[in-house]
Amino acid sequence: MDYQAIYKLWINSSVIDDSAKEELRALTNEKEIEDRFYKNLEFGTGGLRGKVAAGTNRMNIYTIAKATQGLALYLVKTFEKPSICIAYDSRNMSDVFAETAAKVLAANGVKVYLYESLRPTPMLSFAVRFMNAKAGIVITASHNPKEYNGYKVYGNDGGQITDDAAKEILGYIDSVDIFKDIKYIGLETAKEKEMLVYIGEEVDNAYYEKVESLVIRKNLVKEKASELKIIYTPIHGSGNIPVRTMLENLGFTNVHIVKEQEKPDGNFPTAPYPNPENPQVFDIAVNMAKEIGPDLIFGTDPDCDRIGVIVKETSGDYKVLTGNQVGVLLSEYILSARLGEGILSSKDTIIKTIVTSEMVRRITQNYDVQLMDVLTGFKYIGEKIEEFETTGSNHFVLGFEESYGYLAGGFVRDKDAVIASVLIAEMALYYKTKGKSLAEALNDLFEKYGYYKEHLISIEMEGKDGQEKIKSIIANLRDNGPKEVGTIKVAVTEDYQLSQRYNSEENSIESINLPKSNVIKFILADRSWFVVRPSGTEPKIKIYASVVGESQTDAQQKVDQFVKDIDVLLNMN
Repeated sequence: MDYQAIYKLWINSSVIDDSAKEELRALTNEKEIEDRFYKNLEFGTGGLRGKVAAGTNRMNIYTIAKATQGLALYLVKTFEKPSICIAYDSRNMSDVFAETAAKVLAANGVKVYLYESLRPTPMLSFAVRFMNAKAGIVITASHNPKEYNGYKVYGNDGGQITDDAAKEILGYIDSVDIFKDIKYIGLETAKEKEMLVYIGEEVDNAYYEKVESLVIRKNLVKEKASELKIIYTPIHGSGNIPVRTMLENLGFTNVHIVKEQEKPDGNFPTAPYPNPENPQVFDIAVNMAKEIGPDLIFGTDPDCDRIGVIVKETSGDYKVLTGNQVGVLLSEYILSARLGEGILSSKDTIIKTIVTSEMVRRITQNYDVQLMDVLTGFKYIGEKIEEFETTGSNHFVLGFEESYGYLAGGFVRDKDAVIASVLIAEMALYYKTKGKSLAEALNDLFEKYGYYKEHLISIEMEGKDGQEKIKSIIANLRDNGPKEVGTIKVAVTEDYQLSQRYNSEENSIESINLPKSNVIKFILADRSWFVVRPSGTEPKIKIYASVVGESQTDAQQKVDQFVKDIDVLLNMN
C-alpha cells in the first residue's frame, strides 16, 4: 500500500480522532505527506524517535499504542508474570504517551509501575532492577529539538533492549493493525484491578543511597563539599530535583540554579536545541558566572542522562568541555582516587565506545587497569556490566561515550547525569583543594599523555532521500575505501558490518568480536582516525575524527586539516 492510500485510511478511520484528521487534511505539501506515511516509524534498539505529529512515521498516541501492543504481546509470550516500569521526561506529550502505553499494557495483562511525575532516564533503569520488572519504557527524545519525542524500551537488566530482543518485538509490532488490534483499559480501572501501581519515594530514596555510595574520597566530600561553588542548569528538563537532592545530601550546598531554565518546559524557550554539546544552552549560566565566580558549571539534558561541563580557562574565558575531555578527566580522577584509597585493582575496567577518545587508553595503561571498546550506544556498555557481574571477570569503574554520557556503579545500566554530576563535583572539589581548576587539570593530562583532539561532523539528511543518501555514502566507503587521507596512509580499516579489521601494512584480516553495525573506522599511520556511521536516533550521518598533536596548537591545526581532507574524501558538499 502506497503512502497516499495509508494517508486516506487515517483520514477516514473512525479510530483516529478529529484533531488528528484536521491536522492531516490541512497538509498541502506532497513531500510532507509522503514523509509522514511512506513508512512506519522505525523501531530498533533505541525504540522509537521522531517528530510529534499525525502519521505512521511520526510520534503520536496511535504509533505509541501500536508499538506498545507489540511489546505487550512479546512480554506476555516471554514471561509468566510480565511487569514493566514507565517513566517520562519534560517533553511535550511525554505524560500522555506514558499513560497511553500504561493503558495498553495493563489491558494486555502486563502489570505497570508508573512514575507519577517526570524522572530522568537513568532512574527508570534503576527502577526496573529495583522492582524486578521484566521491562521498562521511558518517554523521551533526549536532547533533540522540541518537535521530537521518543519511546525507549529497556530489558529486565535495566539496560536498553538487545538487538535480538528488538527484532523479536518488532515482529510483534508489525503484526498489529493500528486500527483494530490494540487493547486499552482506563487508568482507574487498571488501578482497581491492581494492574497499575504508581512508583513512590521508596524507589527514589533507594536510588539516592546508591548514588551516594559512589563517592570515593568520602572524608574530603564530608569536610569540604560546602566550599565548592557550583552553577547548575537543568535546561528545562527532569534533572532539577534529583541532581539538586544529591548535591545537597552530600553537602554541596553552595549551588546556584539558572532560574530561567529551572522549571520543566517541553518548548525549551531558552534552548531550542537542548543539548549540553551545544555551547549556546549555557549562555545564561556563563553570564551568571561573571558575577558569581563559580568553581564549576554544569547542565543536564531534558532526560538527565547527559551532562555538559563548563570551565574557566586561564584567559578568563568560559569553555564547554567536550564529552571526551570530561571522560578523560573522570578516568584519571577515579583511577587516581582509587589508588589513593588503596582500592585500585587490576580487574578495574573502563569501557568506552569505538568513537571515543583513545587518550583514555594511555590513562588505563598508566594505572595498569583494563580498557574495553564497544559499539556506539550505551546499551553495549550495559551488556558488559552484566557480563562482569555474571562472570566476575572484571570490576566496572566507569563507562563513557564522547556524546556526554557517563556511568559508574552497576545499579544503573544507562548513562546517568545524576551520578556524573556527583563525581564531577567531587573531582572539581579535589582539584580545588590542590589549587587547580578543571581546565588546569585537563592541561596537565595533555602534558602527560599527549595532545588529543577530536571533532564531530554531524550532517542532517531528512526524509526518504536523506536516508538513501546516508546508505549510499557508507556503502561507497565500504566498496571503495581510501588508501590515504590527505597525505597520510590508511593503516587499518575496521568494518563493523563485515566484522573485519584489515591491516594494509601487514596485508592481514582479523575478526572483530562485536555485534554487526553499519559503521566503518579508518585508522591512519600517524594515529589519527575517523569513523563514519548513521545516527541511531536522528536523520543524520556522523563523522568522528581524532588526531594526536605535539601541542594544543599542533593538535588544532592537525584536526582542522584532517576534517578538510575527510570532507574532500566523502564529497559531502
